[in-house]
Amino acid sequence: MVAAAAACFAFTANQLSPRGLNLARDYFPASANPSGLPPIISPHAAGQASETDRRIKEKGLQPIDHAQAERLFHDPRCQQGLVVFVDAREEASFTRGHIPGAFPLDRYHPEKDLAADLTSCQNADLVVVYCEGGDCEDAEYTALLLRDAGVPAQKLLVYGGGFDDWSASHLPLEQGERNGGIAPAQTQ
Repeated sequence: MVAAAAACFAFTANQLSPRGLNLARDYFPASANPSGLPPIISPHAAGQASETDRRIKEKGLQPIDHAQAERLFHDPRCQQGLVVFVDAREEASFTRGHIPGAFPLDRYHPEKDLAADLTSCQNADLVVVYCEGGDCEDAEYTALLLRDAGVPAQKLLVYGGGFDDWSASHLPLEQGERNGGIAPAQTQ
């Protein structure tokens, strides 16, 4: 009798609570890839992972390489806001040049942009976080910041080559504010 009363009370409290569980929702869908994109697999997966990739994986994050970042940038979902790029560099570096449409998020000053960026990151299928590249760990820590703020870890990708790799390949860049539309001069 006590167990039945407790169960009835628990189900009622769950229904009334704004944070209650939806008993009809599938919390473990069969497809772990909600984006419909093919899984991102590092070319180093055959045991030849770079030190940066190993470091990223140790933090529970998924590394991507240049080709994968470029493919995601040109994916039509990027224009729809379903693939989001986040620039983890400081504001001055972001203003000098960044991947077009990237959201600025300096991990040392998250109060400036985190609230504005968070909704877009949560609504996206994939979030690509980058910094300068190479030994720079700001992208990794910014991805962890986003994860801790509620962005599911399986959506977070860390582009280890970062801005240096992107700009060295003469891919599109923009200066100033996000979606400011000003392309910096490319240096050869």
